[in-house]
Amino acid sequence: QVHLVESGGGLVQAGGSLRLSCAASGSTFRIATSGWYRQAPGKQRELVATLSRGGSTNYADSVKGRFTISRDNAKNTVYLQMNSLKPDDTAVYYCNVETLSSENYWGQGTQVTVSS
Repeated sequence: QVHLVESGGGLVQAGGSLRLSCAASGSTFRIATSGWYRQAPGKQRELVATLSRGGSTNYADSVKGRFTISRDNAKNTVYLQMNSLKPDDTAVYYCNVETLSSENYWGQGTQVTVSS
């Protein structure tokens, strides 16, 4: 199993920045892909960014050029640097990992609120 703990959410003004962290513990050697998803009120959960074991990244069109996903292997931590934040970025952000055997694990979520 993999246990995920997110941190770094909060309230920020439009145009500001936040960095989310996702610390993984447990069977971290089995992680194939790490990612961030978000869910705004009344909307479905959507992909924000993913980072594969080999270093490939994938971003939602709405965050390209503003958000960056990265990883510190020594700390078993994945980050999401969010710049030029917009009110539309307001959501609960969830960390996700998929293992080599296609198991999915989720963090508890962290609230990001962007005021206009």
